[in-house]
Amino acid sequence: MEYNKILFENRDLRYREFNSKLIPNINKDTVIGVRSPVLREIAKGMYKSNNYSEFLVSLPHKYFEENNLHSYIISHIKDYDECIRQINLFLPFVDNWSTCDCLNSDALKKYPDKLLEQINLWLKSEHTFTVRFAIRMLMKYFLEDNFKEEYLQIVFNIKSDEYYIKMMIAWYFATALAKQYESSLKYIESMQLDKETQNMTIQKAIDSFRISEKQKQHLRKFRIR
Repeated sequence: MEYNKILFENRDLRYREFNSKLIPNINKDTVIGVRSPVLREIAKGMYKSNNYSEFLVSLPHKYFEENNLHSYIISHIKDYDECIRQINLFLPFVDNWSTCDCLNSDALKKYPDKLLEQINLWLKSEHTFTVRFAIRMLMKYFLEDNFKEEYLQIVFNIKSDEYYIKMMIAWYFATALAKQYESSLKYIESMQLDKETQNMTIQKAIDSFRISEKQKQHLRKFRIR
């Protein structure tokens, strides 16, 4: 297909070696080696020319970059219902953190109540990256204007042995500490997250410029040895 030709024309073999190491759970043979800014431009062009429908239904894709391209195309969809439909079609095929984390759309923030219903459905999934995506949506859209403390409890209650879910929980709580410090602090002080998630949350918070030195000093007390 034409888009595959474009992807291979933009491959960077040194970047392929580097990027493959960051995504160890996927087969290196499926990585072409196309940088994200290039993929975004290709997605933008496909969407603007309305030349993407055939690509979106050609699941499963063979290459990692095809999956990321798929995410970037969905991110351009402006209609909420169509965006959700495409996300739900695609999520079962998402097999790595990179593809999951570039899946997004400004259309989602327009209807927070409807999005929250979808998030609750995604959280019930047995698919690792569907759950990761749901947590990321809570982090992206429900830690500021739409924040309620009960959303912290939802994430706190998630129990999983999956590394990519635990790391998303850590990212969520580190971001919550930056945006809703007083509300989220008690979850860290309780020390009821598993050791890996607790310590990664604290490390991410300590690395953040949005958290004060005094707050960082306090958080250090709750590392699990």
